[in-house]
Amino acid sequence: MEQIKAYLDQIATISNEDWAFFTSKLQRREIPKKDIFLKVNEIENHISFIETGVVRLFIPKDNPEKEITFGFSFNNQFISAYDSFLTQQPSAYQLQALTKTTLLSITYNDLQEVYAKTQIGNFIGRLTAERLFLIKSKREQNLLNLTAEERYLKLFKERPELLKVIPLKYISSYIGITAQALSRIRKRL
Repeated sequence: MEQIKAYLDQIATISNEDWAFFTSKLQRREIPKKDIFLKVNEIENHISFIETGVVRLFIPKDNPEKEITFGFSFNNQFISAYDSFLTQQPSAYQLQALTKTTLLSITYNDLQEVYAKTQIGNFIGRLTAERLFLIKSKREQNLLNLTAEERYLKLFKERPELLKVIPLKYISSYIGITAQALSRIRKRL
């Protein structure tokens, strides 16, 4: 709970009453390594804060080599199939724990209650959504404006921990190239 408190304290000052109400709605979930905890066509009912672990967002394919990885989340970040969560419509992608992962989760209905009953809920919700949007926007701009090599170098510079815990096949998919192309880039560098 201290990690999520520290994260939220960076955004806003939360009264003791609001904090107590919010934390009463959180549930701790332990996700085993490699477990897919949200599948395609399921409705996302949680937004979660990662206490420990790494989560991959991906579009599955019949051939696992063709899966499209489009996001990762780490300790002290929020994770959700956020579009499904907001619309309460089935997800078009999956969430998978790449390591043993501990989440603090709140359900859609409980979050709506936090928004309605606390002074700070809507403000924190908006700022968290804005941060998620900025991450998504930056990734899209990188895909459109940088070469594959530049995307790899940027990822290596900004997130060196990725290369330690995430298989290269997922990293290559994330930066939009084949595993073979990533291997060539790595040899060249």
